[in-house]
Amino acid sequence: MKKQNVSLLILSVTIGIFLFSCDNKANRDRGALEFDSIQINETAHLFGDTAKPACNLVVNLAYASHSDNASLQDSLNQYFLAACLGDSFLHMPPAEAVKKYKERYVSDYRNDLEELYRKEEQEFGDASQRAWYSYYKYVQSHIQYYRKDLLVYRVRYEEYTGGAHGIYMTSFLNLDLRTLTPIRLSDLFADDYKEALTDLLWNQLMADNHVATRQELEDLGYGSTGDLTPSENFYLGRDGITFYYNVYDIAPYVMGAIDITLPYEIMAHLLKDDAKILDSVR
Repeated sequence: MKKQNVSLLILSVTIGIFLFSCDNKANRDRGALEFDSIQINETAHLFGDTAKPACNLVVNLAYASHSDNASLQDSLNQYFLAACLGDSFLHMPPAEAVKKYKERYVSDYRNDLEELYRKEEQEFGDASQRAWYSYYKYVQSHIQYYRKDLLVYRVRYEEYTGGAHGIYMTSFLNLDLRTLTPIRLSDLFADDYKEALTDLLWNQLMADNHVATRQELEDLGYGSTGDLTPSENFYLGRDGITFYYNVYDIAPYVMGAIDITLPYEIMAHLLKDDAKILDSVR
């Protein structure tokens, strides 16, 4: 009888360990990814003369520094490099890509402006509008969300190349780590979702601005530079889907970027999500 009890105890413990292990595997973050960043802050003057205008380049590149899946790590870093620096850098190691990007930026700056600056300086004694020759570019990225099979990568981009003001924008990359493909709205919503989702966006924007009609929103400036429609520039989060509109997308520059978050529950009748990627945020 004692032997039977001991055997049952061992069996129970074994089953418990097995179920715990299965649960851990089912709920762990795919790839066991770890992240780091490469940062540079480079200033380069025209003609290499510190008395002349300069360009300033700031890069903060977030990248996958470790994974239990080397292929996943490499593929993700290619996505990150393309999103931050452009397609011509995606096959380089991250540190080399940032170095080459810096060299190209400085070279392009000098090639584009030095001759123009020299001519203006010769004509006027000193180049006028010196501030217009002082360029800058900031590219800053980070991992916004990583859990289970979902990774959200955010890139903030700012640039000034002369004129009244610079330009800035933010973009998001939502990746399904099982397939290593970007997630699109068509992956999440049933067919013919756009009209109903547009209505929800307008309603949420009215609530956010404490107004009762679309006309009141339009009077504030919304919709004056572009139509408010579901944007592919979105990100998935725990509370809902945030649609992000950069300057000029739907409103004037002075109003800045606009984000609208729709809770999952109010979109439940529109969501399809056959791939079950939203399980990663719930």
